[in-house]
Amino acid sequence: MRLENRIALITGAGRGIGRAIAEAFAREGARVAVADLSADSAGETVAAIEAAGGTAMALTMDVTDEQAVEAGVQRVVDTWGRLDIALANAGIQHIDPVDKLDFADWRKVIAVHLDGAFLLTRAALRHMYAGSGGTMLYMGSVHSLEASPLKAPYVAAKHGMLGLCRAVAKEGAEHGVRSHIICPGFVRTPLVEKQIPEQAKELGISEQEVISKVMLKNTVDGQFTTLEDVAEVAVHLAAFPSAALTGQSIVVSHGWHMQ
Repeated sequence: MRLENRIALITGAGRGIGRAIAEAFAREGARVAVADLSADSAGETVAAIEAAGGTAMALTMDVTDEQAVEAGVQRVVDTWGRLDIALANAGIQHIDPVDKLDFADWRKVIAVHLDGAFLLTRAALRHMYAGSGGTMLYMGSVHSLEASPLKAPYVAAKHGMLGLCRAVAKEGAEHGVRSHIICPGFVRTPLVEKQIPEQAKELGISEQEVISKVMLKNTVDGQFTTLEDVAEVAVHLAAFPSAALTGQSIVVSHGWHMQ
């Protein structure tokens, strides 16, 4: 097992990509702290992991709440002794053109993605630095590397997470900490499903056209990235044994973005 005896914490792990990665980490032998804004969702992921023979705990966490993040990370360390892997995955989306975008909606998206990533990173690094190092992971997007219309706050936040990841790679090296940002294409999570009718309305096209002409237009095969695709990349990055691989943006997008 590639992550045997590792201790991991994943935010936004109650559903979607976060849950898929939590379950994959557990299958590979990690003990996984499942953090989510919804206590019920976190509990469902933990129950699924335990039913499959894994070990997990649920954390109710608002990633924009400094004290909640600090307390959640401390609980993991108090319970399991250390923290080896932390993944800033929690995210939301908002669809609007910039000229119609409310400042409150801008701030909310930035806060969840970028502030949340910072707060988790800071809390996790303090423990990783005091121990034997670790791996910081970030759930970016192809939008960490290029833009799409109607998603300015999301694009800006994901670009910011790429910068944070690279800064952590530079600062963390002397403490044995590596960092990476995973940049998926479109995955059919609840977050993406919600966008399809919203974009159809804003662009004046059908939902199927949103899928084929917007979301999957630039892929090589017209396919959505899967939860399993992203989870496999996360396991590989968490398990990689040295700083030969650090500070990298790994794109999982069926060729939508190539670098």
